Amino acid sequence: VQLQASGGGLVQPGGSLRLSCAASGNIFGINAMGWYRQAPGKQRELVAHITSGGSANYADSVKGRFTISLDNAKNTVYLQMRSLKPEDTAVYYCSAEITEPNWNTDVYWGQGTLVTVSS
Repeated sequence: VQLQASGGGLVQPGGSLRLSCAASGNIFGINAMGWYRQAPGKQRELVAHITSGGSANYADSVKGRFTISLDNAKNTVYLQMRSLKPEDTAVYYCSAEITEPNWNTDVYWGQGTLVTVSS
């Protein structure tokens, strides 16, 4: 199983970005996907999480600004980020809880994509 994240970049404060993360490989089903971020000198933190049924939750710091969505047909999770702030600067990682055809369930991570919010 592989997760390929994309969409990071440099954006000015107040701007928007959309991150994507596609899962591929030996997948029977995706139970949930999420986005985490790690800023320099800080621990990795949960940004947003969504189940295959569409139930989502967000970190307080991004509520009302970020929206997570999951396309089950494409095995792809998106993170629409609006009203970006300098404190959103971080490497963003996607994760997925995946069940394989042999019924093994595990959590997989993408490679990370850098988001820089700066004027």
